[in-house]
Amino acid sequence: MLTSPSSVPRLVVAAPSSGSGKTTVATGLMAALTARGLAVSPHKVGPDYIDPGYHSLATGRTGRNLDSYLCGPDLVGPLFAHGARGCDIAVVEGVMGLFDGAAGEGELASTAQVAKLLRAPVVLVVDASSQSRSVAALVHGFASWDPEVRIGGVILNKVASDRHEELLREALESAGVPVLGVLRRVAQVDTPSRHLGLVPVAERRASAVDAVAAMAEQVARGCDLEALVALARSAGVLSGAAWDAAEALVSSPPPPLPVPTPGAAPPDPRSRPERPRPQSPPEGGPPDGLKRKVRVAVAGGAAFTFSYAEHAELLSAAGAEVVVFDPLRDERLPEGTRGLVVGGGFPEVYAAELSSNEALRKEVSALAESGAPVAAECAGLLYLCRELDGRPMCGVLDATARMSERLTLGYRDAVAVSDSVLAAAGTRMRGHEFHRTVVEPGSGAAPAWGVLAPRRVEGFVERGVHASYLHTHWASEPGVARRFVERCRTS
Repeated sequence: MLTSPSSVPRLVVAAPSSGSGKTTVATGLMAALTARGLAVSPHKVGPDYIDPGYHSLATGRTGRNLDSYLCGPDLVGPLFAHGARGCDIAVVEGVMGLFDGAAGEGELASTAQVAKLLRAPVVLVVDASSQSRSVAALVHGFASWDPEVRIGGVILNKVASDRHEELLREALESAGVPVLGVLRRVAQVDTPSRHLGLVPVAERRASAVDAVAAMAEQVARGCDLEALVALARSAGVLSGAAWDAAEALVSSPPPPLPVPTPGAAPPDPRSRPERPRPQSPPEGGPPDGLKRKVRVAVAGGAAFTFSYAEHAELLSAAGAEVVVFDPLRDERLPEGTRGLVVGGGFPEVYAAELSSNEALRKEVSALAESGAPVAAECAGLLYLCRELDGRPMCGVLDATARMSERLTLGYRDAVAVSDSVLAAAGTRMRGHEFHRTVVEPGSGAAPAWGVLAPRRVEGFVERGVHASYLHTHWASEPGVARRFVERCRTS
């Protein structure tokens, strides 16, 4: 039975810390409920691109992120409702520990904040491998820390034996939180990791299918699915309408900030005036200028797996025909390409293959040289460099890239330094960095962004190219997509 997106049953799968088994439980629960004939809406708290790929495999639906830092708390509910359209139930996988969020920002971007914004009960996954009675104190602490967060049940992970389970259940009776599942300590499901986390689904499709099936079997065998569905049905009704790409495009952009200059501290993005509320779309459909489709090529395949679903939806709503191509296999850009988007991924893993596709590298270089709009984030930035780990890349940027031992990770407040195909100078965006690479130099004559902390300018704006390490979520600034498509028409 389908429900409205504002009232769809939902629950949040959280944990005291990373490594407790959230992904196994959340993905397994999604797959187990899907196997029972339910339409499951999969979501992930935070900016992570990899887990949603496994969620999509488990449910047959697009995995979507809910990030209150990148998009703002006000968009969490509408974006959730957008993803949950037509679904019977939603499962939201948390990030890190339940109350962990953006550094120095209180609860912002935490699983707890998202659970409150969604009025959703929380299922706490606890690694019980090295404790017995102490589990009650841990669960009590999490259940009582924030009275606005409702811990609706516990799933005990890595339980050693029947006797161990008995001790844990006995202890938890005093905590007043029901045990909704017990997963035994078994050989770990085959989910290999490397320098930035799990290996994406696109790189191991067959084995990923097996891994998700194993997670589903584990959860179905060890958890009370009926109780979990009943808990999900206790979620409160959400107010407000579901997010819609076409409606988002007609909202008025906020006024820009002062433009930072290289060497100077970027202005404080928090001083920016509040964004006006979206306006109703004009009657009769989009303006004439939005009706003429232009072809935008989006890099995909195993090397470029990082993209938020809303980006393609916004491009389409702005008048683009979005065509995905694979730089590992395709020797030409899609015919009629007027703009190019190269998102995140792992080009460092596929540097040899990307480099050997000389025909495509030359096409990308020629497109950029023509002044056509090109938007590149992180992996896309590396692909546009002259070389990556000594191997020739597209040569669009006079810069080199290499792997590094140092992990760069964190949220960023940024202001556009230079007018570009994505944003006018002074536009504020929030982004996220996650990489173990270095680009030298780190910025061009016209940098892309001024970053508040750590204070610096970074990225490149050249001709129609905007290339940067920052991953951004365009739902927070829909005008990015509109501006990009408009430039595709006029370039």
